[in-house]
Amino acid sequence: MTDLFRPFGPLLSARFISRPNRFLVECEQDGRLVRAFLPNPGRLQELLLPGSSLYIIKEETGSRATGFTVVGVLREGDPGYPIMLHTGKTNAVARRLLEKGAIPGLEGASVAGHEVSVGRSRFDFLLRDGEGDMLLEVKSCTLMGQRVAMFPDAVTARGKRHLEGLASLAREGTRTAVLFIVHAPFCDTFMPDYHTDLAFARTLLSARSSVRIIPVAVEWGHDLSLADHATLLDIPWPYIEREAHDRGSYVLVLSLAEDRFLDFGRLGRIFFRKGFYLYAGSAMVNLTARMKRHVRRRKRFHWHIDWLRSVAEVRSVLPVRASERLECTIAQGLAARAAWTVPGFGCTDCSCDSHLFGLPDDPLQSAWFQRLLLSLRMDRYGRADSLPAGTG
Repeated sequence: MTDLFRPFGPLLSARFISRPNRFLVECEQDGRLVRAFLPNPGRLQELLLPGSSLYIIKEETGSRATGFTVVGVLREGDPGYPIMLHTGKTNAVARRLLEKGAIPGLEGASVAGHEVSVGRSRFDFLLRDGEGDMLLEVKSCTLMGQRVAMFPDAVTARGKRHLEGLASLAREGTRTAVLFIVHAPFCDTFMPDYHTDLAFARTLLSARSSVRIIPVAVEWGHDLSLADHATLLDIPWPYIEREAHDRGSYVLVLSLAEDRFLDFGRLGRIFFRKGFYLYAGSAMVNLTARMKRHVRRRKRFHWHIDWLRSVAEVRSVLPVRASERLECTIAQGLAARAAWTVPGFGCTDCSCDSHLFGLPDDPLQSAWFQRLLLSLRMDRYGRADSLPAGTG
């Protein structure tokens, strides 16, 4: 019988309720409200939805304020897939796969050291094979669409520095690599998340000529046991090079605390009920600057959305970077689930009925909205308007 790798002790089931801060989760476990430590700094918004099934473990509290730790989540769908969330266990997963010779291209490598300091940087592993030594950095990837995985799901200045350090050492003659562990077996493609962190994506594009980029998909059982195999994913470099620029479309998410009337020139006086508003826009140059403009309160008003923004709070601005303008596609997706629409708003230069849509509840905590965002950002790849895949 295979000795399966289980990085955690006895697992408990819980239901996600909320995430008060980055490292704290509130959940329902066995009929009671408990707080649990979440050892993962990612946004995880498409995974941590109200009612999501969590894997948690009981901890000896010591000096900690919580007695539980979240270690995994069941990704929604049929079937649901267990996703390991504990980033502190990622290196243990990598070591297990290395020892089993399960990582394509690194079958003959052995671990010669870990937490290796080189200059002012520290890297996860020092590997040794027939060609000599290699420095390896390991990253945990939990952001997935239908078949595409992306990293990171939050801006990572540290990850960018790691890439730059590996590339610098490679130029000096050191063999270097970065291993992305994708925690789901159904993905066949990997890309940097240029929507969320364009700087990281451009750095990865630059580093690929000197640093080995190795994305692999792994499979977790429902008891969070790790299968001893990994699948190498494709990296469509031409597609990434085309799409990873500061241009495209976005969704601005606003919240309005109370009912308001606002005047909009030719649109007239419009009543806005309290709730959440989703605005689809685009900027085919300087997308980042456009999104920052929406966040600022002090500015010269120009677009319809500027007047609404003056009385509403920004909940999020979510970019969809692309070489084509997608704001009307986004608007159609939002219109299909909106509770109400503001006719004629933000769509004077297209045939849409509106680019502004209202909801009574926070869309960031809605499964349909997260699925729409994944579809726009990730699942577009491979459709008719995409370039053929490159080689990983």
